Amino acid sequence: MDSTSTAMTNHMDAHTPTAARFTVLGIETSCDETAAAIVRGTPGQPGEILSNLVLSQFDEHAPYGGVVPEIAARAHIDHLDSLVASALREANLTLADVDAIAATSGPGLVGGLMVGLVTGKSLAFAADKPFVAVNHLEAHALTARLVAATPFPYLVLLVSGGHSQLLEACGVGDYILLGTTLDDAVGEAFDKTAKLMGLGYPGGPNVEKWALKGDPTRFDLPRPMKGRPGSDFSFAGLKTALRQTVTKLAPLTETDLADAAASFQAAAADTIEDRTRNAMRTMRDASDADGPIPFVVAGGVASNKMLRARLEDLATSEGFSLTAPPLPLCTDNAAMVAWAGVERMAIGSTDGLNTGPRPRWPLADLS
Repeated sequence: MDSTSTAMTNHMDAHTPTAARFTVLGIETSCDETAAAIVRGTPGQPGEILSNLVLSQFDEHAPYGGVVPEIAARAHIDHLDSLVASALREANLTLADVDAIAATSGPGLVGGLMVGLVTGKSLAFAADKPFVAVNHLEAHALTARLVAATPFPYLVLLVSGGHSQLLEACGVGDYILLGTTLDDAVGEAFDKTAKLMGLGYPGGPNVEKWALKGDPTRFDLPRPMKGRPGSDFSFAGLKTALRQTVTKLAPLTETDLADAAASFQAAAADTIEDRTRNAMRTMRDASDADGPIPFVVAGGVASNKMLRARLEDLATSEGFSLTAPPLPLCTDNAAMVAWAGVERMAIGSTDGLNTGPRPRWPLADLS
């Protein structure tokens, strides 16, 4: 397993001494990343990441071409306790030094969620600390406030293996859904495309890697929902069209693989850009802001460099300012969970130790 650690400089505002500052231990086990982190900060100011450890499970799941829930849960059980200890040690803190424990409660794979929740609640009980049950999607959506203190309201494009959504973030726990996927999430479409073409796991990064060598104009793939009103997504038709294209070409040469990956990635980016433009115009029409409106892209697919560049150009042309978290904070991590805990502590929102996992927990439901 690979271990990565991310640190960030604290930029706390010395002119606001009365603002509450919280140190939170975060735990993330919603899918195939086992993660623990310590974050300190005050909402409205960039936070400080004292430790951020992630153990990937790529090697365990690679033979199956995707995440196997039972294997993921077992890996969380095997490694979470030692990872929490390492996160505390790297931050030079003990459990007594943190103000709260935060753990992902959903959405995600129920087995993994249970491992993180039981660990987090046990630590909170043993140390007599508040417990915060974090919505995984809200943690992604709030990452921009950790890294850049992005002010509310802002537009969020959440693109990951399980979700493709556009929301207006009005405040902590206050989100307005502007658009969602009608079928597959874009990250799922990337992963299934990689599996179809034999590019290996994890699918999204491998499609991106092959796309760099390919011709994005070779295959005329559909752009589902493009040109239609609203901001909903659909990627099932794109995935089907790609399967039909590569089936006709089989056996595929390396050039075929690269061109197919590039064509798929371009089609997905065109679709996302079109849907996001509509959401931007909807939010702009309802806004009385004088300057650029903040725009945040979050989730694993936000690490795709071509998509980030396209969204940067779109934001500029539509009067928005883009914040895209550093790549290690786009994919699943515990720093975002800990920061969500900081935000929740600041508004006095904590949870009981009887909190259970929520495999389905739409972000708009928090409102």
